[in-house]
Amino acid sequence: MTGTDYAVLILRLAAPLQSWGGPSRYNLRETRPQPTKSGVLGLLAAAEGRDREASVTDLVGLQLGVRVDQPGTLLRDYHTVSDYRGLPLLSAKTNTKGEQTRTAPPKYTGVTRRFYLQDAVFVAALRGPRTLLQSLEEAVGNPVFPLSLGRRSCPPTGPVSLGLCAGSRLEDVLKEVPWQAGSHRRRQAQGTTVSLEATVEDPAGDQFTVDVPDTYDLKTGTRFGRRTVRHLWVTVPTGRTQQDHPATETDTTRQPDHDPFALLGW
Repeated sequence: MTGTDYAVLILRLAAPLQSWGGPSRYNLRETRPQPTKSGVLGLLAAAEGRDREASVTDLVGLQLGVRVDQPGTLLRDYHTVSDYRGLPLLSAKTNTKGEQTRTAPPKYTGVTRRFYLQDAVFVAALRGPRTLLQSLEEAVGNPVFPLSLGRRSCPPTGPVSLGLCAGSRLEDVLKEVPWQAGSHRRRQAQGTTVSLEATVEDPAGDQFTVDVPDTYDLKTGTRFGRRTVRHLWVTVPTGRTQQDHPATETDTTRQPDHDPFALLGW
């Protein structure tokens, strides 16, 4: 394919709560500090109305880039589960008929820890064949199944799609998309630009992340493959002018916001 046969679909992922758990499951449901490829592709598959057993090979081939416009804060949910009839909980074991058995010794309350990102905003860019991304962009605007950001309990706020654009490099696209942070975060901005953390899928990248799904079939479970990524910082305008914050001797020497621990997810 030529460069004109490719396009980039831009998504705004914002909600009161998001959770991008990847392989985490059972009693500990963690979240990663950025959207996972599994979570973003699951959102697109739901928008198209694909069954869980449907192939996602065409979606896995899309190249993903994520920009952190508003990192949010971590929420820990202490979650308990019990049977309303007062019966022992089911165990993971099954009998000869394939039916789940009760826990022995009996366990009446299950405890799980679930983690969420509060008040976070991300920009996700997916690069791939133009025809595929055009159909996905239409589906996101008119989804068959409800959209969610990592978990069903996390619906997005506002329109998800920011449209299609041309672009050969995800890094360039992430530099051009306007800052999507909320109004309270914008009021905190001190200068005319802001430095944002980004992660792009790159065969020449220097790090691996394990979040590529092979299927969403609940019967077989999902096995996650790895992909190569590269971390970087991009600078985008805040929308403020120099008149909004007259320059002082301190301002002229001030460097863009930078958190050395951000790439570690701290």
